[in-house]
Amino acid sequence: MKVLHLDVNDPLIITQFAEMGYTNEEDYTSSKEEIEAKIHQYDGIIIRSRFTLDKQFLDKASRLKFIGRLGAGLENIDTDYAKRLGIFLAAAPEGNRNAVGEHALGMLLSLFNKLNKADSEVRQGKWDREGNRGIELDGKTVGIIGYGNMGKAFAKKLRGFDCEVLCYDIVGGVGDENARQVGIMELKQKSQVLSLHVPQTEDTMKMIDADFLKGFQHPLWLINTARGKCVVTEDLVAALESGQVLGAGLDVLEYEKKSFENMFDEGELPAAFNYLIASDKVVLSPHVAGWTVESKIKLAQTVVDKVKGRFCPTETPGGAHK
Repeated sequence: MKVLHLDVNDPLIITQFAEMGYTNEEDYTSSKEEIEAKIHQYDGIIIRSRFTLDKQFLDKASRLKFIGRLGAGLENIDTDYAKRLGIFLAAAPEGNRNAVGEHALGMLLSLFNKLNKADSEVRQGKWDREGNRGIELDGKTVGIIGYGNMGKAFAKKLRGFDCEVLCYDIVGGVGDENARQVGIMELKQKSQVLSLHVPQTEDTMKMIDADFLKGFQHPLWLINTARGKCVVTEDLVAALESGQVLGAGLDVLEYEKKSFENMFDEGELPAAFNYLIASDKVVLSPHVAGWTVESKIKLAQTVVDKVKGRFCPTETPGGAHK
Protein backbone atom coordinates (compact mmCIF):
# COMPACT_ATOMS: atom_id res chain seq x y z
CA MET A 1 0.00 0.00 0.00
CA LYS A 2 1.02 3.58 -0.61
CA VAL A 3 0.78 5.93 2.40
CA LEU A 4 0.88 9.74 2.44
CA HIS A 5 2.16 11.37 5.63
CA LEU A 6 0.74 14.88 6.04
CA ASP A 7 2.20 15.77 9.47
CA VAL A 8 5.64 15.13 10.94
CA ASN A 9 5.55 12.31 13.49
CA ASP A 10 7.92 9.94 15.20
CA PRO A 11 10.01 8.20 12.50
CA LEU A 12 9.00 4.76 13.79
CA ILE A 13 5.73 5.02 11.86
CA ILE A 14 7.58 5.29 8.54
CA THR A 15 10.11 2.63 9.51
CA GLN A 16 7.50 0.10 10.58
CA PHE A 17 5.23 0.75 7.60
CA ALA A 18 8.24 0.15 5.34
CA GLU A 19 8.89 -3.13 7.14
CA MET A 20 5.27 -4.06 6.35
CA GLY A 21 5.97 -3.46 2.66
CA TYR A 22 4.21 -0.10 2.45
CA THR A 23 5.53 2.78 0.37
CA ASN A 24 5.78 6.01 2.36
CA GLU A 25 5.61 9.49 0.91
CA GLU A 26 5.86 12.67 2.99
CA ASP A 27 4.28 16.02 2.16
CA TYR A 28 4.26 18.49 5.04
CA THR A 29 3.96 21.73 3.08
CA SER A 30 1.48 21.43 0.19
CA SER A 31 -1.91 23.11 0.45
CA LYS A 32 -5.09 21.12 0.91
CA GLU A 33 -5.97 21.78 -2.74
CA GLU A 34 -2.59 20.42 -3.85
CA ILE A 35 -3.04 17.33 -1.71
CA GLU A 36 -6.56 16.81 -3.10
CA ALA A 37 -5.14 16.79 -6.61
CA LYS A 38 -2.99 13.74 -5.91
CA ILE A 39 -4.77 11.95 -3.06
CA HIS A 40 -6.30 9.42 -5.49
CA GLN A 41 -2.87 7.76 -5.66
CA TYR A 42 -2.80 6.70 -1.99
CA ASP A 43 -4.20 3.84 0.09
CA GLY A 44 -3.48 5.45 3.46
CA ILE A 45 -3.18 8.88 5.09
CA ILE A 46 -1.39 9.77 8.32
CA ILE A 47 -2.49 13.11 9.73
CA ARG A 48 -2.41 15.01 12.99
CA SER A 49 -4.43 18.21 12.60
CA ARG A 50 -3.15 20.03 9.56
CA PHE A 51 -6.52 20.38 7.85
CA THR A 52 -10.01 18.86 7.69
CA LEU A 53 -10.67 15.71 5.71
CA ASP A 54 -14.18 16.57 4.55
CA LYS A 55 -16.56 14.97 2.04
CA GLN A 56 -14.97 16.75 -0.92
CA PHE A 57 -11.52 15.56 0.09
CA LEU A 58 -12.66 11.97 0.71
CA ASP A 59 -14.47 11.81 -2.64
CA LYS A 60 -11.16 12.51 -4.35
CA ALA A 61 -9.40 9.80 -2.29
CA SER A 62 -10.75 6.99 -4.41
CA ARG A 63 -8.17 4.38 -3.31
CA LEU A 64 -8.18 5.27 0.37
CA LYS A 65 -8.35 2.33 2.78
CA PHE A 66 -7.32 3.93 6.06
CA ILE A 67 -6.74 7.22 7.88
CA GLY A 68 -4.33 7.24 10.81
CA ARG A 69 -4.94 10.13 13.21
CA LEU A 70 -2.00 10.88 15.50
CA GLY A 71 -4.23 11.99 18.38
CA ALA A 72 -7.35 11.11 20.30
CA GLY A 73 -10.12 12.99 18.49
CA LEU A 74 -11.49 12.62 14.98
CA GLU A 75 -13.34 15.93 14.68
CA ASN A 76 -11.16 17.06 11.76
CA ILE A 77 -12.45 14.07 9.74
CA ASP A 78 -15.96 13.53 8.35
CA THR A 79 -16.17 10.20 10.14
CA ASP A 80 -19.69 9.29 9.06
CA TYR A 81 -18.86 9.72 5.40
CA ALA A 82 -15.50 7.95 5.77
CA LYS A 83 -17.24 4.94 7.31
CA ARG A 84 -19.81 4.91 4.51
CA LEU A 85 -16.90 4.68 2.09
CA GLY A 86 -15.44 1.77 4.06
CA ILE A 87 -12.36 3.70 5.19
CA PHE A 88 -10.75 2.37 8.37
CA LEU A 89 -10.20 5.10 11.00
CA ALA A 90 -7.30 4.62 13.37
CA ALA A 91 -7.22 7.22 16.14
CA ALA A 92 -4.80 6.84 19.02
CA PRO A 93 -6.33 7.85 22.39
CA GLU A 94 -4.39 5.03 24.04
CA GLY A 95 -1.19 6.76 22.99
CA ASN A 96 -1.57 9.99 24.96
CA ARG A 97 -4.05 9.15 27.72
CA ASN A 98 -1.34 8.93 30.38
CA ALA A 99 0.07 12.30 29.33
CA VAL A 100 -3.39 13.90 29.55
CA GLY A 101 -4.02 12.37 32.98
CA GLU A 102 -0.74 13.74 34.33
CA HIS A 103 -1.30 17.17 32.79
CA ALA A 104 -4.79 17.48 34.25
CA LEU A 105 -3.50 16.56 37.69
CA GLY A 106 -0.61 19.00 37.34
CA MET A 107 -2.98 21.84 36.48
CA LEU A 108 -5.20 21.02 39.44
CA LEU A 109 -2.33 20.93 41.93
CA SER A 110 -0.89 24.15 40.49
CA LEU A 111 -4.23 25.89 41.04
CA PHE A 112 -4.68 24.50 44.56
CA ASN A 113 -1.20 25.64 45.58
CA LYS A 114 -1.17 28.95 43.66
CA LEU A 115 2.12 27.95 42.04
CA ASN A 116 1.95 30.36 39.09
CA LYS A 117 1.10 33.32 41.32
CA ALA A 118 3.74 32.42 43.91
CA ASP A 119 6.43 31.89 41.29
CA SER A 120 5.72 35.24 39.65
CA GLU A 121 5.76 37.09 42.99
CA VAL A 122 8.99 35.53 44.24
CA ARG A 123 10.70 36.43 40.97
CA GLN A 124 9.66 40.03 41.63
CA GLY A 125 11.04 39.97 45.18
CA LYS A 126 7.66 39.58 46.88
CA TRP A 127 7.60 37.07 49.76
CA ASP A 128 3.89 36.61 50.57
CA ARG A 129 3.45 33.31 52.41
CA GLU A 130 -0.07 33.93 53.70
CA GLY A 131 -1.31 35.18 50.33
CA ASN A 132 -0.09 31.97 48.75
CA ARG A 133 -1.51 29.56 51.31
CA GLY A 134 -2.78 26.55 49.33
CA ILE A 135 -5.51 23.98 49.80
CA GLU A 136 -5.26 20.19 49.72
CA LEU A 137 -6.88 17.70 47.39
CA ASP A 138 -7.42 15.21 50.22
CA GLY A 139 -11.05 15.11 51.26
CA LYS A 140 -12.35 16.73 48.09
CA THR A 141 -14.82 15.21 45.62
CA VAL A 142 -13.66 15.17 42.01
CA GLY A 143 -16.19 14.82 39.20
CA ILE A 144 -15.14 13.60 35.77
CA ILE A 145 -17.33 14.10 32.71
CA GLY A 146 -16.40 11.62 29.99
CA TYR A 147 -15.01 8.33 31.24
CA GLY A 148 -13.15 6.91 28.28
CA ASN A 149 -9.40 6.67 27.84
CA MET A 150 -8.63 10.16 29.12
CA GLY A 151 -11.10 10.22 32.01
CA LYS A 152 -9.93 6.83 33.23
CA ALA A 153 -6.29 7.91 33.05
CA PHE A 154 -7.01 11.00 35.18
CA ALA A 155 -8.95 8.94 37.73
CA LYS A 156 -6.03 6.52 37.98
CA LYS A 157 -3.70 9.42 38.82
CA LEU A 158 -6.00 10.40 41.70
CA ARG A 159 -5.58 7.05 43.46
CA GLY A 160 -2.77 8.43 45.59
CA PHE A 161 -5.07 11.08 47.07
CA ASP A 162 -7.74 10.55 49.68
CA CYS A 163 -10.56 11.98 47.59
CA GLU A 164 -13.85 10.72 46.24
CA VAL A 165 -13.93 10.35 42.46
CA LEU A 166 -17.21 10.35 40.53
CA CYS A 167 -17.68 9.92 36.81
CA TYR A 168 -20.50 10.72 34.42
CA ASP A 169 -20.75 9.33 30.90
CA ILE A 170 -23.53 8.83 28.35
CA VAL A 171 -22.41 5.19 28.16
CA GLY A 172 -23.51 3.07 31.10
CA GLY A 173 -21.36 0.65 33.06
CA VAL A 174 -18.04 2.44 32.61
CA GLY A 175 -17.27 3.05 36.28
CA ASP A 176 -14.41 1.08 37.79
CA GLU A 177 -12.26 0.79 40.90
CA ASN A 178 -11.01 4.35 40.36
CA ALA A 179 -14.34 6.18 39.93
CA ARG A 180 -17.97 5.54 40.76
CA GLN A 181 -20.36 6.25 37.92
CA VAL A 182 -23.24 8.53 38.86
CA GLY A 183 -26.00 10.54 37.23
CA ILE A 184 -25.49 14.17 36.36
CA MET A 185 -27.52 15.38 39.35
CA GLU A 186 -25.32 13.60 41.89
CA LEU A 187 -22.21 14.76 40.09
CA LYS A 188 -23.40 18.37 40.42
CA GLN A 189 -24.43 17.95 44.04
CA LYS A 190 -21.10 16.54 45.25
CA SER A 191 -18.30 17.70 42.97
CA GLN A 192 -15.85 20.35 44.13
CA VAL A 193 -13.55 19.75 41.16
CA LEU A 194 -14.79 19.12 37.62
CA SER A 195 -12.52 17.70 34.91
CA LEU A 196 -13.65 17.40 31.28
CA HIS A 197 -12.59 14.43 29.16
CA VAL A 198 -15.15 14.41 26.36
CA PRO A 199 -14.79 14.46 22.56
CA GLN A 200 -16.06 17.41 20.58
CA THR A 201 -19.53 16.50 19.35
CA GLU A 202 -22.83 18.30 18.81
CA ASP A 203 -23.82 17.26 22.34
CA THR A 204 -20.64 18.54 24.02
CA MET A 205 -20.22 21.83 22.14
CA LYS A 206 -20.94 24.69 24.59
CA MET A 207 -21.87 22.11 27.22
CA ILE A 208 -20.31 24.08 30.09
CA ASP A 209 -22.36 27.25 30.08
CA ALA A 210 -23.95 29.50 32.71
CA ASP A 211 -26.96 27.25 33.26
CA PHE A 212 -24.79 24.16 33.63
CA LEU A 213 -22.46 25.81 36.13
CA LYS A 214 -25.35 27.13 38.24
CA GLY A 215 -26.40 23.55 38.94
CA PHE A 216 -23.39 22.81 41.12
CA GLN A 217 -23.94 22.89 44.86
CA HIS A 218 -20.32 23.75 45.71
CA PRO A 219 -17.99 26.41 44.30
CA LEU A 220 -16.03 24.63 41.60
CA TRP A 221 -12.53 24.18 40.25
CA LEU A 222 -12.64 23.45 36.51
CA ILE A 223 -10.05 21.54 34.46
CA ASN A 224 -10.40 21.26 30.69
CA THR A 225 -7.91 19.15 28.75
CA ALA A 226 -10.58 17.99 26.28
CA ARG A 227 -11.80 20.48 23.67
CA GLY A 228 -12.06 24.24 24.02
CA LYS A 229 -15.45 24.58 22.37
CA CYS A 230 -17.02 22.49 25.14
CA VAL A 231 -16.82 25.55 27.41
CA VAL A 232 -18.50 28.91 26.82
CA THR A 233 -15.63 31.20 27.78
CA GLU A 234 -17.74 34.27 28.55
CA ASP A 235 -19.87 32.21 30.98
CA LEU A 236 -16.74 30.79 32.59
CA VAL A 237 -15.35 34.30 33.09
CA ALA A 238 -18.61 35.43 34.70
CA ALA A 239 -18.44 32.43 37.03
CA LEU A 240 -14.82 33.22 37.93
CA GLU A 241 -15.77 36.80 38.70
CA SER A 242 -18.66 35.76 40.93
CA GLY A 243 -16.71 33.04 42.76
CA GLN A 244 -18.96 30.31 41.43
CA VAL A 245 -15.81 28.91 39.79
CA LEU A 246 -12.78 29.23 42.07
CA GLY A 247 -10.17 28.56 39.42
CA ALA A 248 -9.68 27.01 35.99
CA GLY A 249 -6.95 25.00 34.32
CA LEU A 250 -7.39 25.27 30.56
CA ASP A 251 -5.21 23.41 28.10
CA VAL A 252 -7.73 24.11 25.34
CA LEU A 253 -9.67 27.23 24.41
CA GLU A 254 -12.88 28.02 22.61
CA TYR A 255 -11.02 30.24 20.13
CA GLU A 256 -8.80 27.55 18.65
CA LYS A 257 -9.05 26.82 14.96
CA LYS A 258 -9.86 23.33 13.73
CA SER A 259 -6.20 22.68 12.97
CA PHE A 260 -5.29 23.24 16.65
CA GLU A 261 -2.09 24.83 15.36
CA ASN A 262 -3.17 28.46 15.46
CA MET A 263 -5.21 30.02 18.23
CA PHE A 264 -6.81 33.03 16.67
CA ASP A 265 -8.10 34.36 13.43
CA GLU A 266 -6.72 37.77 12.56
CA GLY A 267 -8.06 40.55 14.76
CA GLU A 268 -8.16 41.59 18.38
CA LEU A 269 -8.14 39.05 21.16
CA PRO A 270 -11.58 38.35 22.67
CA ALA A 271 -12.30 40.21 25.90
CA ALA A 272 -12.96 36.93 27.72
CA PHE A 273 -9.52 35.66 26.77
CA ASN A 274 -7.92 38.87 27.98
CA TYR A 275 -9.55 38.21 31.34
CA LEU A 276 -8.15 34.68 31.44
CA ILE A 277 -4.58 35.72 30.70
CA ALA A 278 -4.70 38.45 33.37
CA SER A 279 -6.25 36.27 36.10
CA ASP A 280 -4.20 34.50 38.75
CA LYS A 281 -7.15 32.11 39.13
CA VAL A 282 -6.36 30.58 35.75
CA VAL A 283 -3.62 28.27 34.48
CA LEU A 284 -3.25 28.07 30.69
CA SER A 285 -1.31 25.81 28.34
CA PRO A 286 -1.31 25.61 24.49
CA HIS A 287 -3.19 22.35 23.83
CA VAL A 288 -0.25 20.23 24.96
CA ALA A 289 -1.80 17.95 27.60
CA GLY A 290 -1.28 14.93 25.40
CA TRP A 291 1.93 16.27 23.85
CA THR A 292 4.89 14.70 25.63
CA VAL A 293 8.14 13.14 24.48
CA GLU A 294 6.75 9.74 25.41
CA SER A 295 3.30 10.24 23.87
CA LYS A 296 4.81 11.13 20.50
CA ILE A 297 6.23 7.61 20.36
CA LYS A 298 3.12 5.96 21.80
CA LEU A 299 0.77 7.75 19.39
CA ALA A 300 2.76 6.61 16.35
CA GLN A 301 3.04 3.06 17.63
CA THR A 302 -0.67 2.87 18.40
CA VAL A 303 -1.60 3.87 14.85
CA VAL A 304 0.87 1.38 13.38
CA ASP A 305 -0.51 -1.42 15.55
CA LYS A 306 -4.12 -0.65 14.60
CA VAL A 307 -3.34 -0.53 10.88
CA LYS A 308 -1.29 -3.70 11.16
CA GLY A 309 -4.08 -5.42 13.08
CA ARG A 310 -6.60 -4.50 10.38
CA PHE A 311 -4.58 -5.15 7.23
CA CYS A 312 -1.90 -7.61 8.40
CA PRO A 313 -3.78 -9.62 11.07
CA THR A 314 -1.35 -12.54 10.99
CA GLU A 315 1.49 -10.30 12.18
CA THR A 316 2.05 -9.49 15.86
CA PRO A 317 1.73 -5.77 16.65
CA GLY A 318 5.02 -4.38 17.88
CA GLY A 319 3.84 -1.51 20.03
CA ALA A 320 3.36 -0.84 23.69
CA HIS A 321 -0.42 -0.36 23.36
CA LYS A 322 -2.62 -3.23 22.20
